[in-house]
Amino acid sequence: MAFDGLFTISMKTELQQLITGRISKIHQPNAQEILMQIRSQGKNYKLLFSVHPSYSRVQITNETIDNPATPPLFCMVLRKHLEGGIISSIRQHETDRIIIFQIQSKNEIGDDITREVHMEIMGRHSNLLLVDPSRNLILECIKHLSPSMNSYRTILPGQPYIAPPTQNKLHPLEYSEELLNVIQSAHESKEIVEQISGFSPLHAKELLYRFNEATDRVEVYKAYMKEFEQGGSTRQIVELNGKTFYSPNALSHLDGDKYKEKNLGHLLDRVYFAKAERDRVKQQAGDLERWLQNELNKLKLKMKKLQKDFEQAEKLDTFQLYGELLMANAYAMEKGAKEVELVNYYDENEKTVVIPLDNRKTPTQNAQSYYNRYTKAKTALLKIEQQFEITKEDIAYFELLLQQVMQASPTDIEEIREELTEQGLLKARASKKKKKPTKPTPEKFIASDGTEISVGKNNKQNDFVTFKLARKTDTWLHTKDIPGSHVVIHSDNPSDTALLEAANLAAYFSKARESASVPVDYTVIKQVKKPSGAKPGFVIYFEQTTLFVTPDEEKIRHMKK
Repeated sequence: MAFDGLFTISMKTELQQLITGRISKIHQPNAQEILMQIRSQGKNYKLLFSVHPSYSRVQITNETIDNPATPPLFCMVLRKHLEGGIISSIRQHETDRIIIFQIQSKNEIGDDITREVHMEIMGRHSNLLLVDPSRNLILECIKHLSPSMNSYRTILPGQPYIAPPTQNKLHPLEYSEELLNVIQSAHESKEIVEQISGFSPLHAKELLYRFNEATDRVEVYKAYMKEFEQGGSTRQIVELNGKTFYSPNALSHLDGDKYKEKNLGHLLDRVYFAKAERDRVKQQAGDLERWLQNELNKLKLKMKKLQKDFEQAEKLDTFQLYGELLMANAYAMEKGAKEVELVNYYDENEKTVVIPLDNRKTPTQNAQSYYNRYTKAKTALLKIEQQFEITKEDIAYFELLLQQVMQASPTDIEEIREELTEQGLLKARASKKKKKPTKPTPEKFIASDGTEISVGKNNKQNDFVTFKLARKTDTWLHTKDIPGSHVVIHSDNPSDTALLEAANLAAYFSKARESASVPVDYTVIKQVKKPSGAKPGFVIYFEQTTLFVTPDEEKIRHMKK
């Protein structure tokens, strides 16, 4: 990955379309992200700032991020100073990964004020600051850094703003004699990274690759820099050996699966959004995931214990045999023996069996004791078999819930919590506001031929999709014998294309997401039934046909409505 200084140059260029835009709303979805809604040149934009240690960036996003009911303090401060303000300029600090938004706004009494938002993209040291440029003062920041944490610069409200230290490297766009010498003589990417600012190893390697067939290195370098200044030429993602690389320009030196995006916002959404979404869910549902895993572990332990009890109870036939043999031979036995060897007349070869006895009891009493043990074992076996089935169903249910949490969005998590509360498995969370009951919101997709497809991401959504949203003639899909989502094609005669794409969705939103050749059953909705008393999301179905598909995330991304 390479959100380096050169990528920042391209991003600054792409963000210029926001200049003169009005900031209408500001949200803070979580501790690491700020989302601004901006109206510029007749269009609405969503500007995302992220200080996540692994996914730090600033971009125009096309994705939807859920917001908390109560805004955090930093969000409230931004709203106070910036909502209704106009973006007057967007610039980069030197060639660092720092983009500064200057905003003309008004204070509480209507006087004009100027504020700056500094986005510092520095991995785990990333930060977002609100600055008053007239006083060079930090008004607030998303991460507070005291002098004990950073001796060079204190980042706290009320402190002077100090820019990060410079690296004393050559400016990539100022063609000094020293820069030209580096360009002419460089043979390794390390030489470029160490001497020219803004270069990551990825872009340094690409530059050297372009030098290979060049007669004039300087012209190649200038053309390469021009691509960054213009916001990128190819905006390429390369997936190679399980790693993802991206750049505003072509990565010719890399072999791998290559994808082109129309702008940098789309590129970063593709690279980061799913990972960041998973991280948001972890922040929101870490406790739920741990609780589900603990419950699942308890159930699996219970299953092992039941298995042992089952093996013990299966000895009931032996108890019955001992009782019958003792009763048949009671006349020939005397009280006081600790065991007796008798012929087993049920055995074809009439082998003998040794029967343990209680020497305080008569032969008849010993026989009755074995009959009693037989009766108890028979009753226990029935109870164990019942518990075995119940525990088996519970394990399947919790495995399904765990799979749903692993693939959920933040909204889906709330619905899973509601389901567990309704089932009496979780206590309801204390809340000052009473929530109005809302309909589940299954995810919508569009097949290549225009057919609508709905996917349930949790059990509430699954039941809603199958029994409320779908018509009796719609087509229903689910992974065969694998925990997963209910998928409905809203058509009574879907094309082969729609069927395969819906099967792809069913495989992707299942426990078999990372597998190949996943079996997916499909049938009409009228053949799907919910047994009386069944847990949420559980159904039985008939007259199904099975398809085999391999989940394809690229196809699903294009199908998203």
